[in-house]
Amino acid sequence: MKYFTDFTKVKYEGPDSTNPLAFKFYNPDEIIDGKPMKDHLRFSVAFWHTFAYGGVDMFGDAAFDRPWNKFTDPLDRAYARIDAMLEFTELLGLEFFCFHDRDITPEGKTLRESNALLDKAIAYMKKSIAGTNLKLLWGTANLFSNPRYAQGASTSPDANVFAYAAGQAKKAIEVTKELDGQGYVFWGGREGYETLLNTDMKLELDNLATFLSMAADYARKIGFKGQFYIEPKPKEPTKHQYDFDAAACLSFLKTYGLDDTFKFNIEANHATLAGHTFAHELRFARINDKLGSIDANQGDMLLGWDTDQFPTNVYDTTLAMYEVIKAGGFKTGGLNFDAKVRRPSHTLKDLLVGHIVGMDTFAFGFKIAHKLVQDQVFEKIVAERYSTYSSEIGQKIRNKQTNFEELENYVIDKEIGMPNSGRQEELEGLLNSYIYKALRG
Repeated sequence: MKYFTDFTKVKYEGPDSTNPLAFKFYNPDEIIDGKPMKDHLRFSVAFWHTFAYGGVDMFGDAAFDRPWNKFTDPLDRAYARIDAMLEFTELLGLEFFCFHDRDITPEGKTLRESNALLDKAIAYMKKSIAGTNLKLLWGTANLFSNPRYAQGASTSPDANVFAYAAGQAKKAIEVTKELDGQGYVFWGGREGYETLLNTDMKLELDNLATFLSMAADYARKIGFKGQFYIEPKPKEPTKHQYDFDAAACLSFLKTYGLDDTFKFNIEANHATLAGHTFAHELRFARINDKLGSIDANQGDMLLGWDTDQFPTNVYDTTLAMYEVIKAGGFKTGGLNFDAKVRRPSHTLKDLLVGHIVGMDTFAFGFKIAHKLVQDQVFEKIVAERYSTYSSEIGQKIRNKQTNFEELENYVIDKEIGMPNSGRQEELEGLLNSYIYKALRG
């Protein structure tokens, strides 16, 4: 069955186009630094939001009439979603997708039954994508929706739940390998606590580390060579999650000796929930060599929860792609649209337009960021601001070749005043000017 028969392949028409079903800034074949734009951005569709989500929210029932979700048999529904994904990605020229195990098929009464359902759907998916350009960016296990995970998966107070989560993750890693997935994500949706009054935090953190270590050991055992990612998020659904932000995740990984195994999958909306900017989380990940992949979305600053909107903020995407370029580009990761259309935007056209707008916004941000890096705009200013660390005493501080006594002697008779201006307003204006220039072409 075909689902998108009313639409034709989305093409690049340039910034002056008024066609909502055309790219204005994303030109997939445009060569930049020796490779096409599509390879710089590596866009991915999120199976859960785009094909499994029905428009349910905390206050309302399903609002989307998705024809592929009308099948009552779970395997028929899985096959239909896979068919819809192939059509959709072909229309947009997307070459990657991501999924949770339970996006594909629901749970059976036992893990064995669940695995059997998943195996049939994965076999169909593997056959369907063979001979296409579509690849699995990363897979993961849904260890947060079922009521058994209400108090955590690897951090559950019940060892039986820990064991079940391990079995489920084992299977998810296996099917990710079977589909030649380039990565595997761990998002601790409920790996945290609601109250410390009933929580053994040390045990839970130890168990989380044990779980991740066992997962890495098993992946190596079966020959899975994809990148493992941790996805930081501070709260929601759990009040406090152990993977609060990139800094907390790095501290955790170093504490348990797991830092050589994992990189980060940074999500824009999760960054703002943690009280950071998207660029902050990406910068921290980059300077610690942990920037692996990105969940591309945005939140609403007037709403205090994870709204997972399609990205439209050029400032955010410019600064995000600046960090990606400075990191040397994506290796195994990419830009996965962990984003859903708004509930009133219920048509299939809305679904396409949401992705087009997101792709254009990141493509435009990428072109601006590329120019900023090429011109070394901020690098020159930052180097000037920290220039005293190139002086004799500054070099000693950087090289850890001095001490308090020497530093006291150095400043004892000097009048040390204000550092040079930080020039924040000037720099923000400079960023604006690059955006304006890009708009003018």
